[in-house]
Amino acid sequence: MKKALYALALLFNCFYSSFTFADGVVVDKVYHPYVLPNEKEVEWRLLSHQTDNTNDLAQRFAYGQSVLDDMMVEFYIVGERDVDGNFGVSAYEIETRWMLTEQGEYWADWGMLFEFEKEHNKDSWEVTSGLLFEKEIGRTSLSINAFLIYEWGNDIQNEIEMEFRAQYRYRWLPQFQPAIELYSGEDYVGIGPAFMGIQRFDGQKQLKWELGFITGLNGKSKDHILRAAIEYEF
Repeated sequence: MKKALYALALLFNCFYSSFTFADGVVVDKVYHPYVLPNEKEVEWRLLSHQTDNTNDLAQRFAYGQSVLDDMMVEFYIVGERDVDGNFGVSAYEIETRWMLTEQGEYWADWGMLFEFEKEHNKDSWEVTSGLLFEKEIGRTSLSINAFLIYEWGNDIQNEIEMEFRAQYRYRWLPQFQPAIELYSGEDYVGIGPAFMGIQRFDGQKQLKWELGFITGLNGKSKDHILRAAIEYEF
């Protein structure tokens, strides 16, 4: 476990020193490079970000299904709370995950992610492409996501950005798996514990849950993010 954490820290240091990362908070789901044939899913995510001056809240609602044995397409509606405390639609997303290798086929499992986002009532667009990596080490799993992002439009600065996410997870029980997560963006670096699990039912039906608490390391006196997700696959 110590060797894996050291390798993760070394990889993060190399990655962080080589690129300029995305603006703002990049805490979200750490993706795994797996797709099941004929898979369908509904998903809900929550993100609460608290600093000394702000208390932001965002939610995502999604439906997805596999269009090929190794490819999943998912549609998102994103909602956020505004400065007046009202909650409304803020963006729309289409996401595609492509499983490049079969699980256990090579020394590590690989996948790709492609995402297109349009902000609601704004001329602001975003395209993301990313590499998904996962490696099992005994009873633990190391997952790494690296994203390249291009933003453009009249209501946003045109630029290319990078994001980095990592998760080191201990597969204690299917229903309860503790982890440590690491996130990085140009104005944000955070690390913290996470917990997740999966309950399987008949056939491909299964319920997944995730809960994480990430603390910012970028010098602010208070910078905490609570993330949660529930996903039902059938």
